[in-house]
Amino acid sequence: MTLNLPNFLTILRLAAAPGVVVMFLYFARPWADWFALVLFIVAALTDFLDGYLARAWKQESKLGAMLDPIADKAMVIIALVVITGFSGMNPWILLPATVIIFREVFVSGLREFLGDTAGTLKVTNLAKWKTTAQMVAISMLFATGAFEHYFGMQSLAMTQEMVTEAIEGTGPDELGLWWKYQGMMISWWGGIVMLWVAAVLTLVTGWDYFNKSRPYLKDTNA
Repeated sequence: MTLNLPNFLTILRLAAAPGVVVMFLYFARPWADWFALVLFIVAALTDFLDGYLARAWKQESKLGAMLDPIADKAMVIIALVVITGFSGMNPWILLPATVIIFREVFVSGLREFLGDTAGTLKVTNLAKWKTTAQMVAISMLFATGAFEHYFGMQSLAMTQEMVTEAIEGTGPDELGLWWKYQGMMISWWGGIVMLWVAAVLTLVTGWDYFNKSRPYLKDTNA
């Protein structure tokens, strides 16, 4: 096994996946949301950086090829579980998250079954766009959690009328509820749209992998 800088970055990304959960176990919100967001974004950036460095420095290795998809899947699945939990099992998140997790498990099982012939399931450009959409969606939804916490805590002692006036600009807004509400709504709907885009791309790429593997799934007559 070769332990170079690209592989080290991949290992760090793999370690960052459960780190997202740790943020919510040991830090109070909204700090947990911000820490998880920063950790996830930094880890997502290493996904581009480790591959770029490995190609540029000609340091591609079997260890990196094995760990890279595992780290990606671990990051996405663990983050989706956390987001689904603190969103209260919202169906707008639960449904696409279920599709994404199911596809990742299915394709991983397919690769394991194919064994040496798993090379037929090479990562496509569409699959890379799928991963990008997932990471953008998750980042935005982590930001939603932070904005939501600030907005909820600071409007707790206010009447609904006071909150509405602050948001609409027809009343005083000393606590900055307007920009917190805007941040919450923009990150929420942006995250939801990107998550559903990712879910659609997930289905398309999953079906593509299944089609490519069909010749190897046929039984041979004795």
